[in-house]
Amino acid sequence: MPVNDAVLSDPSASPDHRPLDPPGAPPAADVLKVVPVRRTGQWTAAAVVLLLLAMAVNSLVRNDAFQWGVVGEYFTTTAVLRGLGLTLWLTVLVTALGFVLGTLLAVLRMSSNKVLRSVSWGYIWLFRSMPVLVQLLFWFNIGALYPQLGIGIPFGPELLTVKTVNLLGPVTIAIIGLTLHEAAYAAEVVRGGLLSVEKGQLEAAQALGLGAWRRLRRIVLPQAMRAIVPPAGNMLIGTLKGTSIVSVIAVQDLLYSVQLVYHRTYQVIPLLLVATIWYVVVTSVLGVGQHYVERHYARGTAGAR
Repeated sequence: MPVNDAVLSDPSASPDHRPLDPPGAPPAADVLKVVPVRRTGQWTAAAVVLLLLAMAVNSLVRNDAFQWGVVGEYFTTTAVLRGLGLTLWLTVLVTALGFVLGTLLAVLRMSSNKVLRSVSWGYIWLFRSMPVLVQLLFWFNIGALYPQLGIGIPFGPELLTVKTVNLLGPVTIAIIGLTLHEAAYAAEVVRGGLLSVEKGQLEAAQALGLGAWRRLRRIVLPQAMRAIVPPAGNMLIGTLKGTSIVSVIAVQDLLYSVQLVYHRTYQVIPLLLVATIWYVVVTSVLGVGQHYVERHYARGTAGAR
């Protein structure tokens, strides 16, 4: 084939290797240029936020009233660590007992028996309506209503009696008050998780001949945990911070321990910062643990990360 015929039949073989524009297409000079969206408002807001953050950090570092040297001095003292240990112990124990009682209440609330449903609903209504501080003060003064507790025959003689003041110390009162309060909220969390499981899956498992306990363990709980874990993690963190309220009944938790120190040294701000930093550290660790537990139960779903 002659060279001129090859050039005409194949545009890519033209001397400048530029393909011809298709018929009706606008010239290359008239094609619109794509320009990225200018997010001026977002960048301005980000700059303002960074400026405010820098000002806050500067005030924390350069303000001598915070007394960071005193904070470092008392941060790992024996009294503070002992109070932190009691706070963590209370948090774990109250959360565990609260969810055990809350699970029982949730099952009763979903029962077909009207008496059981009513009792569960009444408990949840009462303890969610009452502030936890009022509950603690009530239990702290329970001796005014019942000076002694006894076991015996109804309307007959008592076989064993004990004085309330000897039975219920400050730590026991804190456990009772916080657990009863926690159980009311845990019951609703567990009930919501159980209701999130589709009824069809339970019917299918029942049709396969699976027993009630096996249905609960293999079908219901693995799916319900996806809805239970996030609010349960938030409740755990809330319980950690909520234990600070037991300081009003002289339980030597983390807050009460630093209060004992600053009542002696009058260094209120740095000691409160000690407690605050410890709460932030423990809460951050619990948040990381919650993230991995949520990811474990969210496997195979769109929420898995």
